[in-house]
Amino acid sequence: MINETVISPAEQASARCLQQVFEAMAANKNFLVEAGAGAGKTYTLIKALRKQIDENAKKFLRMQRRIACITYTNIAKDEIRSRTDNHPAVFAETIHAFAWDAIRDFQKILRSQIHTLSDRWPERIAEAGGVTNQEVIYNLGYPKITDQEIFLHHDDVIKLLIYLLDDLKFQQILTSRYPVIFIDEYQDTNTDLANALLRNFIVPEKGPLIGFFGDHWQKIYGSRSIGLIQADADKLVVIGKEANFRSDRIIVDVLNNMRPELPQQYKDPGSVGEIIVYHSNEWTGQRRTGGHWAGDLPADVAHEYLNAVINDLKAKGWVFEKNTTKVLMLTNAVLAEEQGYSNLIAALGPDDLLEKQDDYISFLIDTIEPGIAAFIEGKYGKMIDAFGLQSPAISAHSKKIEWHEKIGRLEGLCREGTIGDVIDLLKETRKPPLPRRIEEKEIKLADLLAKPPEDRDEAETNFVEKYTSLRAVLYAEVSRAADFINDLTPFSTKHGVKGAQFDNVLVVLGRGWNHYNWKQMLEWAHAGIPAGKQDSFERNRNLFYVTCSRPKHRLALLFTQDLSNVAIEQLTAWFGNVLIPFNLPE
Repeated sequence: MINETVISPAEQASARCLQQVFEAMAANKNFLVEAGAGAGKTYTLIKALRKQIDENAKKFLRMQRRIACITYTNIAKDEIRSRTDNHPAVFAETIHAFAWDAIRDFQKILRSQIHTLSDRWPERIAEAGGVTNQEVIYNLGYPKITDQEIFLHHDDVIKLLIYLLDDLKFQQILTSRYPVIFIDEYQDTNTDLANALLRNFIVPEKGPLIGFFGDHWQKIYGSRSIGLIQADADKLVVIGKEANFRSDRIIVDVLNNMRPELPQQYKDPGSVGEIIVYHSNEWTGQRRTGGHWAGDLPADVAHEYLNAVINDLKAKGWVFEKNTTKVLMLTNAVLAEEQGYSNLIAALGPDDLLEKQDDYISFLIDTIEPGIAAFIEGKYGKMIDAFGLQSPAISAHSKKIEWHEKIGRLEGLCREGTIGDVIDLLKETRKPPLPRRIEEKEIKLADLLAKPPEDRDEAETNFVEKYTSLRAVLYAEVSRAADFINDLTPFSTKHGVKGAQFDNVLVVLGRGWNHYNWKQMLEWAHAGIPAGKQDSFERNRNLFYVTCSRPKHRLALLFTQDLSNVAIEQLTAWFGNVLIPFNLPE
């Protein structure tokens, strides 16, 4: 009896995509792999890297050349290194580390451009007595200039790379060092950087072989990202990966209805799955009004709706456990109360907090939280990395004792003190030091507090109110918000979405974000996008698509925002007859 292996439609589509990638590389043609949600983009990227290793590694290493693979997160970088066995011919790094490695030897040119990097740099240069022959350095990402050194901000490194990419000599050196450059999650590439690559390498058909891997429908972070990279077909070969290895058939059908130009093949054509769409149009009470809350349920009613829908889904067989089911909150109506950081969100507003746009919050969540977590675990090397320090600075035994005592005090205040208590301690101990922007705000706040309230203008009054309120919030709310943003809880916002997958997903869609309006997005998808609104539409559509693509088996949507007849029609066109007008139980 012959045992025939059945190749699924998704596997066949994946093989076709990979063959096209290999053909493009063999012809030395720049290419772009457009891989929709669940398509297995990283698999294709790793296969392409291994093909390059097999064919070119010995030659490249002999000539001191490497295959560059640029990522946008440390997690992705580590995964690529692991899956290529840390091969010495592969230089897998984040975009900032790659940029610095590429430009660090051009010290004279770097110094000549420092004054152009931001409005703040000329002031720093003047305070330091000018740019002379200082060494330009990039490590912690905090901008500073002394008589010996110039420290770059993270954004500065990208700007300098963009500037140098227009230099012919730099192009030649970069091509010599990295004859092959792959860019993971290409849609998150800085727009100016992507255009520099197009302008200098892809359009003139010179320089390194460049391969882009990603999906412009999954661009959900940052307005400075390029999204779709486009060039003439003879300059950039676009390869669609028409596969979905994640979701059951009914979910893939919905994704294909949303995106017919990149139809995905099923991993298991016999799979079933489940989709339910709940909406709250039957509710007859007074909805919220004004600004970005218009049309949503009151917060307490939205909370009741969420609980009622969860109970209804449980009755249908859903199990709400952390490792099985995820609730994705695309609303602020119930978030803060649900998660225990309502005072923090009241002080800052949702965008400053959950998008970490405020200097205090980005520092506390990205630096203090992981540093304290490492301290509690006794992982001091990890703590040093989190705090952005050089390890020799605390190598002496006496220094270790001093650090242990002061970080112990910090850890205690993080548990029991306010944000202001934590900031004041860091001003005293400088372990770790505050970023310059926070130091400047602290000085400004002290100066304004010393000023009679009646002498402050409106902007000064708002500044004082914002940061006195923030400093008064218990630091524990920062930890809870950090857990939420970093996706450690059963709930998740848009910031914990991309790349994750779960058995079952409940998506709660409402108002409260400045940039998101689900009813409007559905209406535009149905009737056409108004002039000048393409970016706004894509921002909403992309996040909606990404969240709907997360589950393997079951997807439920709950709209707490009211929906028009046109919006209902569009949902029906995408999802079929699965809409339930849901009201609260008596």
